[in-house]
Amino acid sequence: MDRLTVQNNGKPCYEIVFTQDFSGLADLISSLGFAERRIAVITDSNVAPLYLDEVMGAIASLPGDHCSHTLQAGEEYKQLSSVEGVYETLIRHHLDRHDLLIALGGGVCGDMTGFAAATYLRGISFLQIPTTLLAQCDSSIGGKTGVDLKGYKNMVGAFHMPRLVYMNLKTLLSLDDRQFLAGFAEVIKHGMIRDAQYFTWLLDHRDEILSRDIGILSQMIRRSCEIKRAVVEEDPTEQGLRAILNFGHTIGHAVEKFLDFSLYHGECVSLGMAAAAAISVREGLLAESEGNRIIEGLRSFGLPVARSFTEEETGRILVLVRSDKKADGKQVRFVYLNGIGNAVRKEISEESLRFGILSLSER
Repeated sequence: MDRLTVQNNGKPCYEIVFTQDFSGLADLISSLGFAERRIAVITDSNVAPLYLDEVMGAIASLPGDHCSHTLQAGEEYKQLSSVEGVYETLIRHHLDRHDLLIALGGGVCGDMTGFAAATYLRGISFLQIPTTLLAQCDSSIGGKTGVDLKGYKNMVGAFHMPRLVYMNLKTLLSLDDRQFLAGFAEVIKHGMIRDAQYFTWLLDHRDEILSRDIGILSQMIRRSCEIKRAVVEEDPTEQGLRAILNFGHTIGHAVEKFLDFSLYHGECVSLGMAAAAAISVREGLLAESEGNRIIEGLRSFGLPVARSFTEEETGRILVLVRSDKKADGKQVRFVYLNGIGNAVRKEISEESLRFGILSLSER
């Protein structure tokens, strides 16, 4: 197994394990001290038919009691009421503070399971088994958990670090093309904000990535995890640097809600990154040639870079931007690119936000 260690406040906190099956899961759980504890596997209705039995079988050799809970799949179910169902399962199976939750699924499942772990009995351990590209490269790392509130993204949440992130890379082969590409939006974001050479590498390996060559995917996912790890280690609770990971999300989240979650999160982030690139060019931070390269790079992977909005619709999206959790009082702190590979964060005017949203209609 290939591994990365993530630190928190300068001390080792958890490992990210890269593998291609579930055979090592039981031994790792034992090494963490949970061999004889109760374990609850939390998954969703899309992932359960694919991997739940396999994961339950992988931990069957452990002597503790095991149970599972299946969430309804979909962003629209990322609500407190869904987490209440998790609590009920944990209570019914008598899990206590010394037991373990396992999040088996994509970003929504991981966020909700992590939030349940952070709040059940004021905190219980959990580990992540991310099964989507977005979750493997982004949401499973860093301890951010949460649920939506009346459609507003992740407005209720907590920082709660996993005890382990276990990545079976072959789960990516079961994703449909649209879901895989939506996850890739977060991957290419890492190159845009932190590593220009990685951005170029992704473009150069487009064909292997799209064909899901497992060797290339392994390199790609490891590098994205290294980038995310470096950022969250420096700023574990998003007081400064970590906010650069929100590149594309300020507008992307607002568009996602405005469209009533009819697009995947990664597709909305792609639109948000295209808008942010246009704003960065307008502000003189990003060369026009670099802005064009970003747009063409996203487009080459089948990610959306254009969407028509009327002036009235743009106004409604701006209202949603100001309601986002990343707003700071009356000001919106926005992530720009000061060249590919160098993200910066500062306040943005409503005029610039409006320009960015309307730029999506011009392609």
